[in-house]
Amino acid sequence: MGGFVISNVPIDAISLRDTLLDRRAGAFASFEGWVRDHHMGQAVRGLRYEAYESLATAEGKRIVDMACEKFAILDAACVHRIGELALGEMAVWVGVSAAHRDAAFSACRYIIDAVKEDVAIWKKEHYEDGRQDWLHPEPAT
Repeated sequence: MGGFVISNVPIDAISLRDTLLDRRAGAFASFEGWVRDHHMGQAVRGLRYEAYESLATAEGKRIVDMACEKFAILDAACVHRIGELALGEMAVWVGVSAAHRDAAFSACRYIIDAVKEDVAIWKKEHYEDGRQDWLHPEPAT
């Protein structure tokens, strides 16, 4: 499968994982980012992701391709949601298959950190007190 996708529908992590199965793989690492109920001391009630889709897709693909070159992995994929998301919904998914766990973990971390820092996706948080705030880029933490 591989690659990077922007999606306006819920992420199906099980199906995505299945696309990365490979008999050569001895390891699989994934990351799921969910909408949480707080940010920097503020109570969050939901959020909205927006993207410059063609630019975001091209940059996301470049990041996944770079991970495939930089780490000894077999395949990698990343899906990022856009639109309105409720608390607990999955906002981003990264999966990596590799012969060994170190490469899988390292590539997975590289992809999520680079996507959050470099891809043209913006997050607007909706707070319990009625305020809203746009956030981007999101620093790695």
